[in-house]
Amino acid sequence: MNVHNFMELKFASLSENESFARVAVASFISQLDPTMEELTDIKTVVSEAVTNAVIHGYEEKSDGVITIRTEIEGQRVRIVIRDEGVGIADVNEARQPLFTSKPELERSGMGFTIMENFMDEVQISSSAGQGTEVHLIKVLKTHQQTIQN
Repeated sequence: MNVHNFMELKFASLSENESFARVAVASFISQLDPTMEELTDIKTVVSEAVTNAVIHGYEEKSDGVITIRTEIEGQRVRIVIRDEGVGIADVNEARQPLFTSKPELERSGMGFTIMENFMDEVQISSSAGQGTEVHLIKVLKTHQQTIQN
C-alpha cells in the first residue's frame, strides 16, 4: 500500500488508555467523512485490539507499550496495533469465537470475531515472548455509494 497519510501513537499499556486510542484513530479517519456505522465499527475494533494487548499481551502490567499506526490511502484505512508482550501461543485457536485464555476475568472471547465482522481484512501475527501485531483494513464507502444505496 502506497501510504499518503498516516499517524502513529505510542502509549502505556493501561486500560484507561483504550478510550484515548479509539478517539485518536476516529479523529484521524474523520477526514474521510465516514458514515456513523463505519466510525463506530472502527472505534469498536480499536477498543478490542487495545484491550487484548493490555489484558493478554501485557497481562495488565503497566510497563508495556502499545503502538497504533493508522494509514489512509484513498478510502482505504489500515490500522496496525502492536504490542511487545507475551504473544499468542496459537493464533488460530485465539480467533475461535468464545475462546479466551482468561476465563477467570469473565472475558467473552469475542474480540477477534468482532474485528473480523467489522473490518474487511484482519491479519494477526504473533510470536511467543515477542508480542502481537494486528492488521485491520476497512475500505470506507464514498458518499456517492452511500447515496445510491
